[in-house]
Amino acid sequence: MRKILILLFTAFFVSIYGCSPKSNEPIVLIKTNHGNIKLRLYNETPAHRDNFLKLAREGYLDSTLFHRVIKDFMIQGGDPDSKGAEAGMHLGEGGPGYTLPAEFVYPAIFHKKGALAAAREGDRTNPEKRSSGSQFYIVQGKVFEDDKLTKIENQTREGKKRGIFNQLLTEYNDSLNVLQKIGDESKMMALQNKIMAEVNQKYGEEPEFSIPENIKEIYKTVGGTPHLDGSYTVFGEVIEDKCLMEKIGSMFGKRYGLEVIDLIAEEETDGRNRPLKDIVMEIKVIKE
Repeated sequence: MRKILILLFTAFFVSIYGCSPKSNEPIVLIKTNHGNIKLRLYNETPAHRDNFLKLAREGYLDSTLFHRVIKDFMIQGGDPDSKGAEAGMHLGEGGPGYTLPAEFVYPAIFHKKGALAAAREGDRTNPEKRSSGSQFYIVQGKVFEDDKLTKIENQTREGKKRGIFNQLLTEYNDSLNVLQKIGDESKMMALQNKIMAEVNQKYGEEPEFSIPENIKEIYKTVGGTPHLDGSYTVFGEVIEDKCLMEKIGSMFGKRYGLEVIDLIAEEETDGRNRPLKDIVMEIKVIKE
C-alpha cells in the first residue's frame, strides 16, 4: 500500500513539475482515437502559431478528420468539410476562407519526423506558397541515406533555377508572343538566350543550396521529408514527453506522440489516401 502511495505522489509531483513546458512556446494537444499528440508551436512562425491557437480555442478543428494519410510520408487533417463526411467523399479543399503568408525559417526549422506544417495549394496556382488557413500535416517521413539526400539537393537546385526561369518567362512572355506571331525565329532565339543568361546570372548570385550536415544527420537517423524544406511552412513539432504520467499511461494501453503518428500512418486507406476508418480529432490549447 505504501509503495502505491509513493508511486501516486511521484506521479502527481511529476505531472505538476516534470511535465511543465520549459519554454515560452504555446502547447496544444490533439486527441484522437489512436492516442494523444502533444505539439509545441514555434514563436519563429507567429502568423501560423496565432492562427492555429485561434482555431483550437474556437473549436474549429474539433471533429475534423485526418483525411489524408500516406505511410512513410505524413498524416494530414484540418479540412472543415471532413466533419461527418460520408465514406468515399472527396476531401482536402475546405478551409476558413483565407490563407497565410509563407514563413520559412530553414535551416533552423525543417521537416524532421514529428514536424507540424501547413498544407497549401500547388505552385502553379500559388506561386507565393501561401498556406491553407486550417489544413495541416504532421510528418512521419522515413530515414534517408547519403545518396538520396544528394539527389534531393540536386533536385532542389534545379527547382530554384526553374523558378527563376518561370519568373523571367512571365516578364518576357508578351515579347515572345509577338515574335512568335510574326515568325521571327532569329529574334526569338536571341531572346531565349538572353533569358537563359539572366537565369544563370541570378542563380549564380545565390549561394548553392546544400543540406547542412547536422540536418543530414537527423534525416539519416530520425527521418523526415527533406524534399519539402523551403516549400511548406513548418510551424511546430511533436513533443515526446518523458513524464512519468505518460509512462504510466502507456502501461494501460494509451499512446502518445510519435507513436500515435506511426499508428495512424499504418491505417488502411482508399484510392485518395483517406483512411477507411475515420480518425477524428479534438484539439485543445494547453499553454498559450
